[in-house]
Amino acid sequence: MHRQIAGKLTGRVTKWLVVAFWLVAVAGLGSFAGKLSTVQDNQSSSWLPASSEATRALAKLDAFQSPNAIPTTIVYHRDGGLTDADFTAIGQQAQELQGLDGVEGQVVAAPDAAQGAAMGLVSQDGQVSQTIVTFDLGTDGWNKMPDLADQIRSITAIDGADVYVAGPGGQAADSADAFEGLDSTLLFATVGVVIVILLITYRSPLLWLLPVISAGVALTTAQAVVYFLAKYADLTVNGQSQGILTVLVFGAGTDYALLLVARYREELRRHEDRHEAMAFALHRAAPAIVASASTVIVGMLCLTFAEMSSTAGLGPVAAIGIAVGLLVMITLLPALLVIAGRWIFWPQRPTFGSHEPTTTGFWSRVGRRIAPAPRRVWVVTSILLAVASLGVFAIDHNGLSSDDQYTQKVESAQGQAVIRDHGLADQSNPVMVVANADQADAVLAAMTGVQGVGTPTPPQVKGGVAYISAPLEGDATSPQSFAAVERVRDAVHAVPGADALVGGSSAIFLDVEHASSRDNKVIIPLVLLAVFVILMLLLRAVLSPLLLIATVVLSFGAALGLSSLLFEYVLSNLSAVFPNGEGFHHADASLPLFVFVFLVALGIDYNIFLMTRVREETVTRGTRPASLVALGATGGVITSAGVVLAATFLVLCTMPLVAFVEIGVTVAVGVLLDTLIVRSVLVTAINLDLGGRIWWPSALDRRPPIQPAEPTEEDEAVPASL
Repeated sequence: MHRQIAGKLTGRVTKWLVVAFWLVAVAGLGSFAGKLSTVQDNQSSSWLPASSEATRALAKLDAFQSPNAIPTTIVYHRDGGLTDADFTAIGQQAQELQGLDGVEGQVVAAPDAAQGAAMGLVSQDGQVSQTIVTFDLGTDGWNKMPDLADQIRSITAIDGADVYVAGPGGQAADSADAFEGLDSTLLFATVGVVIVILLITYRSPLLWLLPVISAGVALTTAQAVVYFLAKYADLTVNGQSQGILTVLVFGAGTDYALLLVARYREELRRHEDRHEAMAFALHRAAPAIVASASTVIVGMLCLTFAEMSSTAGLGPVAAIGIAVGLLVMITLLPALLVIAGRWIFWPQRPTFGSHEPTTTGFWSRVGRRIAPAPRRVWVVTSILLAVASLGVFAIDHNGLSSDDQYTQKVESAQGQAVIRDHGLADQSNPVMVVANADQADAVLAAMTGVQGVGTPTPPQVKGGVAYISAPLEGDATSPQSFAAVERVRDAVHAVPGADALVGGSSAIFLDVEHASSRDNKVIIPLVLLAVFVILMLLLRAVLSPLLLIATVVLSFGAALGLSSLLFEYVLSNLSAVFPNGEGFHHADASLPLFVFVFLVALGIDYNIFLMTRVREETVTRGTRPASLVALGATGGVITSAGVVLAATFLVLCTMPLVAFVEIGVTVAVGVLLDTLIVRSVLVTAINLDLGGRIWWPSALDRRPPIQPAEPTEEDEAVPASL
């Protein structure tokens, strides 16, 4: 039945219909795919769940400020102290800033050193002054900030003084600059990497074109679908999820292409008619490809249970990318291969009846080396992976501060550092408290004197709600500011009848950290359970899925440990590549979850490809010989697939964001561990040691294997002792 369906998809007429369908789809969806970046939402406040305190505070703060308000700090610094002429210029510049489009309220600047110090705008040493201006640029303010920051710089330049655009406005400008051109940069880098690896893998000047064309079709279609969901179904899409979509579609899609082409090449040696060869290839390879893609899709959809809207949004985005990639690779790619014929493999055309090289290749030799002492191999390998996991303690996994977010030195972080180093509180990043108006004085009294917080402002009252703010003495994303927010919350929550809520930038970042911690505890077990159920249904066993899950979790720990060591001792010292390498001493709070989901979902792929082949061969050979045959038959293509996926994730290192680099490096390390060690050595050794018991409670391998009529090349390659 499956072979009949596969044959119809690549028949002499239907192959042209399949190609025509995808051509029409790409032509119709291409323009919408190009609009995906226009529906991004990169503001941290939009990533939070509605239940978080900072989000609930934002809703009440709308009465006092626009929800699109972007406070911006202009930082002036002169060694030896700002002069009277500097303060005169600062005052004149404040008037010019007031005339910029989108300015909300009054620009606040220091009239002179003495009054500025009293206002908290000038440092005690007189070297630093702040000017605060708030912009309301509408819902698209994020993307408008880079141009506005350029205008601010042209207005605020002072000879001999250093001037920085900082605060939320400066951070928005730097972040928007970092994400500008992200999709095209990642796309070109990813395509380049995939082409190089496919050229090396296939050793053909032509064959690489078909997987790359198919992946391009998949990416265009997936981006269009995600665009519609973001535009009309409130799906949260940010620069991170869009970048990962590009990498994931090309990486996973090329993996599926490699597996299909490898099986097609095998079948071309067995069948004279290429249409028949493709029908058999799809019949035998598609179940494993569909199962692996389904595992990834289910794993990604588990992210929808996250509290973080950004994390929950990544789930559907990634799932759509994998689903579309799967559909394209089992329809369009087979059609293109059949249309092209055997010549596409030139100069190594797989002719009918020719020798199958996988029976004597590198991985067959590896299997024969493991076979004499498999228990020793898997025990030693497991211990080494467990030891590697200890490297996770090398860095701090409690989040990235403003200074740590970028791999390059950015203006907003430099401005924040100047403010902090000279003992000033950033006036554009206050802690914001809303409470019932009748308890305003009590809330004000509770906030006064809280450690890490400056003098609160007098309450403003509108519609029965009081608003009080106070400057934070540290950077908005620092542990010190988080601790200060916690102390303010403890103080105001203790006021009876106030119903006080604490918001502001630091509160948002703190709630992001709390939500990420909660998501780690909920999503990781959920993904493990989902993947286990899929493996159990696919392999029709209980023990082997448990073993496979254990190996992938061990691989995840080792990947996180080894990558942490790389961050701490290698990347942080590569100042020529990463001028702001200090950020690699820390990791984003969401890194373990993202890496876990990607590695478990994608890493289990390679085990599925291996184990489905083991199961297929076990029927005629028995488990132990089947394990060696499966390793030899799938080893080369799975290794190539792993290298492609690792290389595409490493493309994330081209982005000037520490979080992107850390995700890319950690996933790449994990994928290489999965393909080169876990799947090839650890899983094969366990299979050889336990034999037919891995299929418990299935009856598979309890009876003598059904021997084929004549021995095959693969039979002759298996040691007689097995």
